[in-house]
Amino acid sequence: MAGHSEDMTPNTLEAQLVKYLTDIHAIERQALVQMKAAPKLVDDPALQEAFSRHLAETEEHERLISGLLETHGAKRSAVKDLAGAVTGQGFGAFAAAQPDTPGKLLAHGLSYEHMEKAAYELLALLAQRLSDEATLEVARNIERQEQAMADRIEGLLDRAVDASLEALSPDDLGEQLNKYLADAHAIEVQAEGLLEKSPDLAGDAELAEAYRSHRAETENHRRVIEARLEARGDSASKLKDAAMKAGALNWGVFFAAQPDTPAKLAAFAYAFEHLEVAAYELLSRVAERAGDRETVEVARQILAEERAAADKLHSLFDQALEASLHEQGLVAR
Repeated sequence: MAGHSEDMTPNTLEAQLVKYLTDIHAIERQALVQMKAAPKLVDDPALQEAFSRHLAETEEHERLISGLLETHGAKRSAVKDLAGAVTGQGFGAFAAAQPDTPGKLLAHGLSYEHMEKAAYELLALLAQRLSDEATLEVARNIERQEQAMADRIEGLLDRAVDASLEALSPDDLGEQLNKYLADAHAIEVQAEGLLEKSPDLAGDAELAEAYRSHRAETENHRRVIEARLEARGDSASKLKDAAMKAGALNWGVFFAAQPDTPAKLAAFAYAFEHLEVAAYELLSRVAERAGDRETVEVARQILAEERAAADKLHSLFDQALEASLHEQGLVAR
């Protein structure tokens, strides 16, 4: 299998497995850059320790995936690895420029850990189809470690909010809460854009319905956040909304061009749900500190729907993989 080309659509399940391995290796390369940068971006020792600990795990993940590629007679993708590393550096610069770096860092981290978790779950599901026990064992073990890191991140959200707000006077909390509401609104705008085309790209009727159903919820979330901003004498950020909407359009083009769209889309949507989960976890905490009970309740209600949407997508990963394999002519349905 040494002749695998990263530009070719896989024509066997084995070739698809190798493609997933090269994708995951690039994800781990990106994670390595981020894990090295993250401890330098925060002052809280607990946050620093969490990222430093996961750096060692990530180094081992990269080594294990490299080993599996060698076992399958394939090589890492230099192009994908470089893109991953560059993207990781870009995120570090973005997080460092934010006034609430600890919160932004953990929100991105939670989403990224679930993207990795999704990638390893899809790899495991494909390895099962091939009776590839070595790949299956590695994928399941790493998947558990990614989930454990995600759990650690959720356990540190209170500390992240404290670290983000510690330099503010109580009089500034209201203005900061408005910024978190504007951030949540921009995320919902991007979610609407992503979900608009998703049913047509789902490749599976139940997945398509999950996307449609959550888009209706997302539209309501946006309206509710707009109402909270209005009630607080503020409004959404046109600049943030426009940037996030443009990002959604770019992702739509990207997914439409993939040969394994249903699986990649489901994994990305699952990770994006956890970006929203983090946003509302942070929003509810900032609202509590600002004494805004109505915003606390709104954030918690939306949070429950985001978690439910993530769980629904997670339950459909096997169908997403099946749809991807069918679209590439690798399995019959």
